[in-house]
Amino acid sequence: MQIAYYKEYSPALGREMEFKRYGTAGKVCFVFPCMNGRFYDYEDFHMPEAIAPFIDSGKLQLFCVDSIDGETWTAQGDPRRRIERHEAWYRYVTEELVPRADQISGNTEKRMTTGCSMGAFHAANFFFRRPDLFDTVLSLSGMYEADYFFGDYSDELVYLNSPVDCLAQMPAEHPYIALYNSSRMIFCVGQGAWEEELLASTRRLDDVLRRKGIQAWVDYWGQDVAHDWPWWYRQMNYFLGKLFP
Repeated sequence: MQIAYYKEYSPALGREMEFKRYGTAGKVCFVFPCMNGRFYDYEDFHMPEAIAPFIDSGKLQLFCVDSIDGETWTAQGDPRRRIERHEAWYRYVTEELVPRADQISGNTEKRMTTGCSMGAFHAANFFFRRPDLFDTVLSLSGMYEADYFFGDYSDELVYLNSPVDCLAQMPAEHPYIALYNSSRMIFCVGQGAWEEELLASTRRLDDVLRRKGIQAWVDYWGQDVAHDWPWWYRQMNYFLGKLFP
């Protein structure tokens, strides 16, 4: 597969940001790394190789995003400063990287988000906040509530970045619900080692989606399914096969 590396200045963040593209055709998919991860982690953990048939056949192209979790979600110190920094990164992705990916790919159709663990949270968060930009989300082993990282602190920005809480308060007539229901949403979690907290959070998300009439595929894999890459390889191939038969 063709791989391209980019390093470009971000006005929103005030610094250079890096990303990589895998493939040259198909649906644009933004990949968010695991906690405190980097844009090259997906490659280092061999996921593009594991899902190569979808990339090589021109069904899917990946844009692997760099995170700043260490300044935001996992940082110490003033929570307001942390969430404001996250919002700067959010603007970088939505206002800078999305149009840049459109320019590179030549594809302006709605995009996909995906990620594992913390990346699953980011994938879901971007999808739920901007269904005008994204119409597909595939989240594996995610945590979907902000209080896991911010504890008792809450403000309007923390709330905006807590999918379970935002969805729970969304009015039945909100126009985003129709956008969600015209999209494809897959949330998967195992029930084995290191998945306990993610399983509980996924169940809460599942409950909120059902109560709001939002049609999503929430899939619970077995008690042998651990929070680890070998299982994510299998899950990605299985679900991509459903999304791109």
